[in-house]
Amino acid sequence: MSVIGVIPARWASTRFPGKSLTPLCGKPLIQWVAERCRQARRLDDVLVATDDDRIRQVVSALGIRTVMTRGDHPSGTDRVAEAVRGLNADVVANIQGDEPLIDPALIDRLVDVMLAERRWDMATAAAPLDADVATSSVCKVVFDRDDQALYFSRCPIPFIREPGFRADQPAHWRHIGIYLYRAVFLEKLVAEPPCLLERAECLEQLRALYLGGRIKVIRTDHAGIGVDTPADVSQVEAMMKQKGIV
Repeated sequence: MSVIGVIPARWASTRFPGKSLTPLCGKPLIQWVAERCRQARRLDDVLVATDDDRIRQVVSALGIRTVMTRGDHPSGTDRVAEAVRGLNADVVANIQGDEPLIDPALIDRLVDVMLAERRWDMATAAAPLDADVATSSVCKVVFDRDDQALYFSRCPIPFIREPGFRADQPAHWRHIGIYLYRAVFLEKLVAEPPCLLERAECLEQLRALYLGGRIKVIRTDHAGIGVDTPADVSQVEAMMKQKGIV
């Protein structure tokens, strides 16, 4: 089975326009992400999907495959779907273009699940969360005993009702923004407009749940860190040096 990794990269980020080309430790952000993806053993190909020629020129000069897409997609999922349309892919990995610390081993774990367990339409990841639970920019996920996603939200889920509540396992999980789709489900997904839940929370994965998609959640200790605003650059650079990536 063929597995293609796609990194969506648009110029017009609301909080940080042009961040894909922002230098981190001497390299554009998008280059770091692509290089980490290339370290994953289970991806047969890696490409960047963009709507901006400035990004295309930089990425192409690095020898990374680039696909130009429309600029009016409502989500990264829709951009990824356009990029792989017509390609021979059985499974498609949507890897966030603003996470230079993405773990190649996590990508491989997600691919292995999709190849070994055919019942899943999608797979994603989550890490234990003990801070920022009330922060709306941090997406939370709850899942059942089979680690199938039940819901994603910007609100604290589950809500802890009783003061002093204690659990023998993490109660809150941070959603890690990486998605793997079966190609057939990806096409079904983007054929539908954003649903009410997706539009309310601005979380594209809620469209998949709305359509009855079965999403496997892989548990990991790798929480990752993304570049959302210019203020994040120095923090991410420091973490890259700490982890010996630079």
